[in-house]
Order: sequence, then structure tokens, then C-alpha cells
Amino acid sequence: MDLGAAGLNEQPFRTHGRPLATVSYASHNEGLKVLEESCAQANGLSLIQGPTLSGKSSIVRKFVDSLPEEWSVAVVDGKGLNTSGLLQDVLRQFGYALDQSSTNELLGLMRVFTLQQAASHEPPILIIENTHALKASALRALCELADLKVRGVSALKMVLVSDRPLLRLIQSPEMAPLADRLTHDFHLRPMSNEEAMRYVYDKLRAAGSTVPEFVFPLAVCTELWRASGGWPGVLDRVALLALANAGTLPVPQEDIEQPVLPQGTWIDADHVTADSQSTEPVGPPTLYVSHDGETLRELTFDLQRLLIGRSEHNDVSISSKFVSRHHALLVRHGSATFLMDLNSSNGTFVNSRRVSNHVLVHDDVITIGNHRIKFNDPYATRRGSLDGSEFAETAIMKTLEDMRSLLAQENTEILPTATENLPTSGV
Repeated sequence: MDLGAAGLNEQPFRTHGRPLATVSYASHNEGLKVLEESCAQANGLSLIQGPTLSGKSSIVRKFVDSLPEEWSVAVVDGKGLNTSGLLQDVLRQFGYALDQSSTNELLGLMRVFTLQQAASHEPPILIIENTHALKASALRALCELADLKVRGVSALKMVLVSDRPLLRLIQSPEMAPLADRLTHDFHLRPMSNEEAMRYVYDKLRAAGSTVPEFVFPLAVCTELWRASGGWPGVLDRVALLALANAGTLPVPQEDIEQPVLPQGTWIDADHVTADSQSTEPVGPPTLYVSHDGETLRELTFDLQRLLIGRSEHNDVSISSKFVSRHHALLVRHGSATFLMDLNSSNGTFVNSRRVSNHVLVHDDVITIGNHRIKFNDPYATRRGSLDGSEFAETAIMKTLEDMRSLLAQENTEILPTATENLPTSGV
């Protein structure tokens, strides 16, 4: 579709260069705060991690733009750089015109510059993107620079950015000068449904739209959020394609593509080492049970399983003729949550779609009869696979067996009737 036909003066969802508008959201603001706090500390060093298209570059750009003009800042892409390549890139951004300098000469220039700046003004700031892709020699040079001090204060402030978890690398023995300065281990999180809707509408307005809700109605915005997993870079691409492929307005929901979603870096980082813990520990999900828009119950899902149905013996009892005696089961396996419909009479729905087996993500809405259960877990950002290791069949079957045994011990008469029976094979 032509942009003018949508009331737009320019492309709202740019995938290269500076965005037309920078839209903040919770994790974006937290990342900025981490950078500000880290650089305010005498010896601060922060890790900023998030998958590709998670908004890391936007946060770095916003932070650099907020700094006083007289501060010295270098932002370097570390992909494939050795010591010489890293130092040349940094020194050029600090204003040096370099000839054929040796590695030792480059290191000497860096020492002189950083020490002079730290002694007379503010320590310069070095931000390295794709830190995980630096050569080993460049990492060793970083450690040497991290050790430089003026009157007990680090002469170079550092921010290490990566689309992979960095903590294991930083905590290795040879990286001790970096680990000793580590103040923040931050992992970007995706946007919520509401944040994604605001993100889309603010960008449309910045591009000239006066009625963004007509371009992407609320239901279509929700589908954009699901398709993107809440990651801003993915959302830009999905929205751009949907707008380009649409023949009419409003953009139809079926024009939204479903890309493969990136995995949050904290998922791997949670299991890096036995004794290393994230600064943001993963907590249990929260469930909000509502009816006709009124919240009836809020509960923390801190058990291995949770049974939902009409019977008072369920963990969540819903008194309604539209709800089966044992209607659905939630199973926690690792950091993920799995929903199973227990052959209920009226079915179980997630975001208005009927499901039998379903991996839940943050802000999913489960509909059972006339009741809704909102699933709140900011750490659940991807559907995963029902056949993958996250949901091993043996773990789910064991949960079902434990549940049946518990119900049988309480009262054998409360077990489901034949039409509402729990599955006995092939979950």
C-alpha cells in the first residue's frame, strides 16, 4: 500500500538508520537507568544483553544523545575485531588521526588519552556492541584498559552490549579486571501488549497519521504484538510488511506474518553457572480471574500444577454451568507454563482461539466459560515447542498421575465423569 493512502508522510517503521520516533517502554527505561547508574559510579561497568532486534541499539543511542556534548564517547561494533582493530576504532572516535601504528603504540595512545581525560575532566565512555564476537586478543586489551585508574577511580567507563549472555565470559578467571568492576547485568525484556500498541500508534502519529486506530485496529495491534513477541525490532518489520502488503484499510489481520521469534538472553543466562544469579530473578506467574470485567481473584502460580474447574476441589474453582467439573490444567516445567484442556464440554480458549495443548506467554487471556484468566509472566516471551525439552512428556504425565492420585485420596467420587475425564494417554 502507498504510504499516502494510509495518511502517512513517511515510513513509520524504519528498519535501518535512526528511527522516526523513539518510543519508550518499561524495559527500555530500565536499560537507560542501568546505563546512567553505571556511568555515575566511579568504577562501574554494565552488561546490556538482549536478542537481535530487542532494542539494544536504540537504548545506546538514546543514552549517548543524553550525555553532555563535551564528554568523550566511543560506540564500537566489536564483531571480529582484534586488539588493533578495536583500538583503532576507539581512538578514531576519540579524535585521533592514525597512521601505521603498532598494537603497542595504539595501547600507549589509549592509556595516555584515558588517563588525561580522567584526571582533567570526566573519564571517557567506551560502549562495545557485539562484545561476544570480539577476538580473544581484544578481550585481553579490554582487561588491561579496565585496570587503568586515576586516584583510585577507573580511567575508562565501559558498557558491554551483546545479543548473547555475557556473564560466563566476564566471570572467567582471565577476565577478572572486568568482573571486579561489574555493577549491572541487565537483560532486555519484550513489550507488553499495551506497550506494543502504544509503540505502533506513536510511530504512526509521528509519520503523519491522525487516526492510527484506523490503520491498525486494536485487534490487529494485538496480533502484531503476538507475531513479534513484543520485541520492538521484530514489531517494526512485521508492521512494515503488513502495511506494504495490505490492499485496503484497515490493515487486515490475515496480512500479518508470523516470523520465528528470538529467545530472551536471560533464558540461557539463568543456567550459566550454579552460583551466578541474575540481578532480576525469575518469579512465578500471576493469574487474574475475572468475570464481566470484574477481577474475582488474584493468585500466584507457585505450584507445579494448577487444576481449574467447577468442583470445589480444584485449585481454582469456578462456579458456572459452562465450566466442566475438571476443565483445564496448568503445568509449570522449568520457567515455562503449559495449558491443557481436560476434554471439557465447552472448550478452553486462549486469546479467543480454542486450544487443547498450549504454551502460555505473557498477557495471554484464557477463557473458560464466561470467565477469563489473564496470565501475567514477563519472563514468558516465546511459545516454544510442545515437543521440545521444555515440555518433556514424562514430566507432564507425572504431573497428571500425581493429580489423579491426590483427587482419588480426597474423594473418589469427585473424579470426572466419562465425558469430562482426564486424558489417559498421549497428552
